Amino acid sequence: MESMSPFGISVEDLAGRPTLVAIGNFDGVHLGHRAVLSQAVHDALAQGLAPVALTFEPHPTVAVGRPPPACLTPVERKIELIRRVHPDMRVVVQHFDAQFASLSPEQFVRTMLVDQLHARGVRVGENFRFGSRRSGDLSTLFDMGRRFGFEAQIEPLLGDDHGRYSSTRARECIARGDLGAVRRVLGRPHAVSGQVVEGQRRARTLGFPTANLSWVHEALPPHGVYAVAVDRLDSQGRAARLSTGVCNIGVRPTVDAGFAVEVHLFDVDEDLYGSRLRAHLIHRIRSERKFPDIEALQAQIADDVAQARQSLVGLSPARDADDAWF
Repeated sequence: MESMSPFGISVEDLAGRPTLVAIGNFDGVHLGHRAVLSQAVHDALAQGLAPVALTFEPHPTVAVGRPPPACLTPVERKIELIRRVHPDMRVVVQHFDAQFASLSPEQFVRTMLVDQLHARGVRVGENFRFGSRRSGDLSTLFDMGRRFGFEAQIEPLLGDDHGRYSSTRARECIARGDLGAVRRVLGRPHAVSGQVVEGQRRARTLGFPTANLSWVHEALPPHGVYAVAVDRLDSQGRAARLSTGVCNIGVRPTVDAGFAVEVHLFDVDEDLYGSRLRAHLIHRIRSERKFPDIEALQAQIADDVAQARQSLVGLSPARDADDAWF
């Protein structure tokens, strides 16, 4: 059974130290996830245990032949956000394939939690299920804890006046373009990321050069124009603030240029080809539409840029983001 840890740790890094393990997919690392993880760290340190977040990649639905839900946080971003909860938090990423999906609840507990992670405590949400065909429930976990010598505890699912914090709720907010609602669930803006590739250079001829992002895996909002705050990612996935800007997501119908996620950065004049950028979606400026001619499009882009600049005045980075925006 392979544990993949592109930027997390391997189970060997724990060196056999007893742990307290918070288990979850943690896509989005929303406010509910953060509460569970924070409590896990608190309990672990109080008991002299190593706090561990156990998460999975790819999404478990892939192993059973179903398409995964839209991604909120690619694995590198998920690890980054989990680690921000507390500097002592370790993250183990378990490769979720057909072999892993076939493990019975007891096999999962014995091989993953007991033999590999040396769990003395386990923290899960109220809706936790595990093992082949999700056959293990909370009572199963409590029974396993008594048999294998770890304390299992359920963490309540938190929420606000609009409902429980959940990855599904965040995806629904993104799908309808409600960025404020997304932020209330995640505790930060939703972001899209990708590598800058050479485009058709049409935007440059209009006076607004763009960085075209390829291989964007995150959930996308409705086609339109968005005010964004942009980080640049290094080869280790570390992010640093680059600029603010305006992002167009859509098929560019006026010039029939096809789908793209492209960002015009404010006050940046450098070659970004090959760079990885992360664009945090701060405000929705307008929906996508077709203009009668290039001149009308050019005038609208100028207005989009002005609106985006105005909407971003006073934007501050998150306190826990180090050199990044969020």
